[in-house]
Amino acid sequence: MPSRYLSLLIASGVCLTGLFFVLAYGGSVWLWLVVGVAALLTLVGLRDLTQVRHSILRNYPILAHFRFLFEYVRPEIRQYFIESDTEAAPFSRAARSLAYQRAKRDSDKRPFGTQRDLYVSGYEWINHSLVPAPVADSDFRVLIGAASGQPYNASVFNISAMSFGSLSANAILALNEGARRGGFAHDTGEGSISRYHRAPGGDLIWEIGSGYFGCRTADGGFDPVRFGEQASERQVKMVKLKLSQGAKPGHGGVLPAAKVTPEIAETRGVPLGVDCISPARHCTFSTPTELLEFIARLRELSGNKPTGFKLAIGHPWEFFAIAKAMVKTGITPDFIVVDGAEGGTGAAPVEFTDQRCPASIDNKTPTFTHGAARGRTVNAQQTLTEAACKGASYCSHIIKNNLICRVCEGCICGTRVNGFRRTSAPRSSHSPAPRQGKYLRPRNLCRRTVRASG
Repeated sequence: MPSRYLSLLIASGVCLTGLFFVLAYGGSVWLWLVVGVAALLTLVGLRDLTQVRHSILRNYPILAHFRFLFEYVRPEIRQYFIESDTEAAPFSRAARSLAYQRAKRDSDKRPFGTQRDLYVSGYEWINHSLVPAPVADSDFRVLIGAASGQPYNASVFNISAMSFGSLSANAILALNEGARRGGFAHDTGEGSISRYHRAPGGDLIWEIGSGYFGCRTADGGFDPVRFGEQASERQVKMVKLKLSQGAKPGHGGVLPAAKVTPEIAETRGVPLGVDCISPARHCTFSTPTELLEFIARLRELSGNKPTGFKLAIGHPWEFFAIAKAMVKTGITPDFIVVDGAEGGTGAAPVEFTDQRCPASIDNKTPTFTHGAARGRTVNAQQTLTEAACKGASYCSHIIKNNLICRVCEGCICGTRVNGFRRTSAPRSSHSPAPRQGKYLRPRNLCRRTVRASG
């Protein structure tokens, strides 16, 4: 018999030997326990030999299960015992711990200086001034849409786009209440405005994607009447049209029918129990000029609220075409959101997430966007802050699913390799799984949202 079957042979041998002694001489509780364990392992081994799904189980009955066990606990072993405090993605343990400490009002000071390698290639720092300028107010804000009828004085800290449907009801309640208390805005994501966005009363940035959720017709087109009704609500401060996002540029999305609950169907305006599809491109416009005309239309329907668009830069000349259309038509957005490869989503293949979009900071994408919108060549020395505060009216660099949002949702920021621990649809402690979402406490988490924001 091949040696790879040795574990099954030992288990069956122990089981038969134990049964012989029990029947011949009687047995104690411990002997019965040994026989029971050996019998169970024998049954497992026989099942491994007869199943056809995993060849490794057929070749190595019983022992192969240890391989799956180690594979299952590998992320925890690496996270808690191997990784250093400054490595890991998307966030290091040091960055995570700092956000936790501030959210819980624990001490976040480090008395013995930095633990980072200051001499490593790629180290980043901020140049200081010998004569720091006085700061009149620590509540840093940017006026967006000064030329519109309802300008918005936005905080520089806001909650980036995450939809109801990818986040649970309690997570939405906590984030929006935190936004209300902290005086910053909460981006709805393309899943539209749910009742849980409305309940706390925090400022909202309504994101509209290619599915036109919350303002769509029965065939998936844009419904101006429904849009006007929701956009005119006092809680909605800005409207953002999503052209693409860094986590899945050029790719649509599908929310499986099993996850289209009555609440999600009501929020998005889609049929219950049917796959909810976000097309890869918009059906309302197809050229830069039509895009700007649609933005002007959204601004008018919303009551002249600040209106802009979000995109991930792929081909630079495509954004040049949009800038050229701005000059030609005289229509400019009130703000531009530049997304990069740092973003995350549960609705895209890994190949799209890993390789389909440049990183925002390393490739100077916001700086390029600002330069194109201003109509001049950008100096490579120009800072990200300059790119963020100029442009059409406000050019912002947003990294989706940022650490603050992760902390306030009450979830552990862990990555599962190749989809391990994943059911038929991606879930985590912040997804709308009833047994998980119910344990989130909005009242406690909203406090952490405010504290972590500084």
